[in-house]
Amino acid sequence: MEAASTRKQHARDLFSALPRHYDLVGALMSFGQDPRWRRALVDTVRPSDTDRVLDVATGTGLVSERLALRYGCTVIGIDQSPEMLGASRARLARNPRLSSRVSLVEGEAERLPFGDGEFDHLTFTYLLRYVDDPAATLRELARVVAPGGRIASLEFGVPTQRLLRALWVIHTRVGLPVVGRLFSREWASTGAFLARSVPEFYARYPITQLVADWQAAGIDSVKVRRMSFGAGLIVSGTRGTGQTAGMTVAGSETRGGE
Repeated sequence: MEAASTRKQHARDLFSALPRHYDLVGALMSFGQDPRWRRALVDTVRPSDTDRVLDVATGTGLVSERLALRYGCTVIGIDQSPEMLGASRARLARNPRLSSRVSLVEGEAERLPFGDGEFDHLTFTYLLRYVDDPAATLRELARVVAPGGRIASLEFGVPTQRLLRALWVIHTRVGLPVVGRLFSREWASTGAFLARSVPEFYARYPITQLVADWQAAGIDSVKVRRMSFGAGLIVSGTRGTGQTAGMTVAGSETRGGE
């Protein structure tokens, strides 16, 4: 119980000081790839204009905004950080087209304040490294999605090729803290944290284990798409379709450069 409390509090503390430059620094730390990864995530969901989508760990609302503007769907963005939600509200206020399509809720992914099957689709971004039990969180996420709904996530990945992995290690251990230091002491600490937390997460939860957790949560046809040589990872599937569960791994830089 103490470990759970420590991790949750660390996540809250980590994001409370970051909203001001979050989008810009995220793009810089990923060599400009984070916006492209988020676009690919939005491409994966493909809601209709009558669908309701839940965007978990919405942060500053980038994914919620793109879902609503591209597809005309209704989006509920949920995040446990009031500071990040404040940044998201500021983003929404700049575009009157979003006021009727996107709403924001403060809450935790592990205990969603919604009923079973309440949403047509669901997205989440950079979430599972910050929860105590990823498998239980995936079950909770799947619970609120109607059968046949698409579930998709974006997370940092680790390149599998030896040379690229070595370059990735140098970038995360040296580059991320340096980039963060250009903005604030908090961002410097965040860069150092990411350098540790990403490989540590995959040491505990290899991709095969994560896919098994998705499937155990009732998500079928799970696909893993590696982007930017594996530095970005999109995992997606379909809620309770009854299809034969399986895993598909797509190589990085596929589909016309994605």
